[in-house]
Amino acid sequence: MNILKFITAGSVDDGKSTLIGRLLYDTNSILDDQLEAIQQANRKNDDGTIDLAILTDGLKAEREQGITIDVAYKYFQTDRRKFIIADAPGHIQYTRNMVTGASNSDLIIILIDARKGVIEQTKRHSFLAKILGLRKVLVCVNKMDMVDYELAVYENIKNDYLKLAAKLELPDVDFIPVSALKGDNIVQKSERMPWYHGASLLDYLEEVDFEEVEQQGWRFPVQWVVRPQSADLHDYRGYAGRVLGEGLRVGEEVLVLPNGYRSTIKAIELDEKSLNGASDGASVIVHLADDIDISRGDYIVSAKYPAKTEKSIEANISWFENRALDVGQVYLLQTHAKVSKIKIPEILYTFDVHSQEKLLDQEIGLNAIGRVRIKSADEIVFDEQQDFPANARGIIIDPRTNLTVAAVLFQSA
Repeated sequence: MNILKFITAGSVDDGKSTLIGRLLYDTNSILDDQLEAIQQANRKNDDGTIDLAILTDGLKAEREQGITIDVAYKYFQTDRRKFIIADAPGHIQYTRNMVTGASNSDLIIILIDARKGVIEQTKRHSFLAKILGLRKVLVCVNKMDMVDYELAVYENIKNDYLKLAAKLELPDVDFIPVSALKGDNIVQKSERMPWYHGASLLDYLEEVDFEEVEQQGWRFPVQWVVRPQSADLHDYRGYAGRVLGEGLRVGEEVLVLPNGYRSTIKAIELDEKSLNGASDGASVIVHLADDIDISRGDYIVSAKYPAKTEKSIEANISWFENRALDVGQVYLLQTHAKVSKIKIPEILYTFDVHSQEKLLDQEIGLNAIGRVRIKSADEIVFDEQQDFPANARGIIIDPRTNLTVAAVLFQSA
């Protein structure tokens, strides 16, 4: 059974948490103690029914204010698929939380209030979906019950969003009219919108498929060098990590980056068992035919399809910290297990998420997204987003506070 990871996004009070709560409730994915807790909660809808948004409100402040602040993750499954849901906040000041949740998602559900149409946050989250390279966008026009389930309202919003999608060059967008509060088109098709002939949200999520990214080769970031140095395993040397991509096989010629040494894979080990190969996501120990100086943070990659290595690179960043980016400050860049000292001496431009234009700003502050030049003390091993997404991301850490201050995406301009 495959796993679909998706995130919900939209403006404040567009119904993101209610939609997820309804999806869980109507698929009987709520535990008895959770159901009892929300039934006893004081938060109710105007008609006296249970406020299902409580299911994703984990913080006390979220329950008190009825808003989403942090990203809440929920898990459920049907007979056809497993799902990991990220419920992202809608407030502008929590855009960094939305970026965090979206960075590991395949699909984004953008909710639009049928009464408001395409607004500022719709444009912001759609732009972020483009920047982060999410593979598919599903627009749910919510609160159709508040506009008497009118087809004309839905069609106008759909047309407005298609114009935005064309401007952003979003390649794959679908639409579903829903009412999360009433359950229309969430799990079951709604009889109150007979003009809609598409799938319900659940059917869509169970059936949605993606075009595979044509990435070549594989990557193996070394997380740990295994050297027991015991009497029985005196010469044992293995490299533990998680495989990115497909094609890792015994006998394949490899390149060790960033030092550039060549070798071949002698053996692949999992739970003390020998394997002929390892697939994407597998955590294994790799043995090479040659004794090479390899450390945590190095990469073993296919010699046919090597990754890039550079000390000066351009990248897109999303800034998380209240204190603005300091071009004179030394930061740390972490990509997988590798941590490098860096400076960001040049801000090339920032993105205006409203107009999608590039601005020649000299500052990147909280929630800003921009393109910068990064200069590193070490060679950075990376791929570009369009070539190998799993090796195209990292985080920036402020060593003074040890806080993560930005997300990094290696992507061509």
